[in-house]
Amino acid sequence: MPLGLGRRKKAPPLVENEEAEPGRGGLGVGDSGPPSLRPRLVFHTQLAHGSPTGRIEGFTNVKELYGKIAEAFRLPPAEVMFCTLNTHKVDMEKLLGGQIGLEDFIFAHVKGQRKEVEVFKSEEALGLTITDNGAGYAFIKRIKEGSVIDRIQVISVGDMIESINGQNLLGCRHYEVAKMLKDLPRGRTFTLKLTEPRKAFDMISQRSAGARPGSGPQLGTGRGTLRLRSRGPATVEELPSAFEEKAIEKVDDLLESYMGIRDTELAATMVELGRDKRNPDELAEALDERLGDFAFPDEFVFDVWGAIGDAKVGRY
Repeated sequence: MPLGLGRRKKAPPLVENEEAEPGRGGLGVGDSGPPSLRPRLVFHTQLAHGSPTGRIEGFTNVKELYGKIAEAFRLPPAEVMFCTLNTHKVDMEKLLGGQIGLEDFIFAHVKGQRKEVEVFKSEEALGLTITDNGAGYAFIKRIKEGSVIDRIQVISVGDMIESINGQNLLGCRHYEVAKMLKDLPRGRTFTLKLTEPRKAFDMISQRSAGARPGSGPQLGTGRGTLRLRSRGPATVEELPSAFEEKAIEKVDDLLESYMGIRDTELAATMVELGRDKRNPDELAEALDERLGDFAFPDEFVFDVWGAIGDAKVGRY
C-alpha cells in the first residue's frame, strides 16, 4: 500500500530557502488501521546542483521515488540519475539505496554533460566498481587509484554508463554491466558512452573521489528507516543492530571484491539469510532459492558465511 494515502495531488509545491523539517514517522506502510489514522511520511528534496526545496510522498520503491522527485521539479523522470542523502555532493558513501532515514534530506542528481571515451584495456581489471540506481541506470561508484580508468581524467565517479561498444545498457543491473566490462578482451580498445551528473559551481573541480565520508551538511539524523523493496510495500523499520551493520558492511566489501559491485540491499538480504545457517552449504541453498540468478561461486559463499559468523561474535 503506498505512502501518502488519499486523493492524487498535483505536483508538490517548491519552497524557497525552507529549512528541512524532520520526517514524520511512526507506523509502517503496511500497518493496519483506517487510512485517516496512518501517518503521512513526507520527505524534503532538492536538486543537487541547486533548486528550491520540494516535498515528496506516496512512493514504495526507488523508481516511484524518482518519479515523485521529477514531478516535484517538473522534470522528465528519465532525467533523475541517482540520489544522495544529506549532501548535494557526488558522495558515494551517502548514496540512496534501499533505505532512507525518516529525517534524511534527499538530493537528486540529474543528467548533465554526455561524453564518449575510448579506453585501451591494458589490464584485466579496469579498476571500476559499478552500482545502479534501482531504476535502470548503472553508474560508476568507485575508481581504484592507479588503475586503467583512473588514468583517464575525463571519467569520474557518478558517471552513468549508457553504452559499451554501442550496446545500450539502459535497464541493465550493475552486475550485468560489471560482467560485460570484465569480459572485454585485454589488449583491445573499447568505447564508453557516459553521462555525468549536472554539477553546481562548487562541484566543478571534483574528479573521481567524490566527497569524503562525513562531508557536506548533515541535515538528517536518520532515526528509523524507510525500507524500499523491489517487491511488496515499503515498511518503516528500526535501524539495523550493530551486528547487522557490521555484517552488511563486510558482505558488501565481499561483493565488490568478487563481482565489482556494491549493493547494500543485496548484502542485507544475504545477512538475513545467513544469520541462522549452520554451515556454508545451508547458506548456499538459501541463496540459490532466493537469488539463483546470481550464480555465486563457492568460495564467495564460504567467505560470506564466515563474515556473518565473525560479526556475530564481535571479531570486527
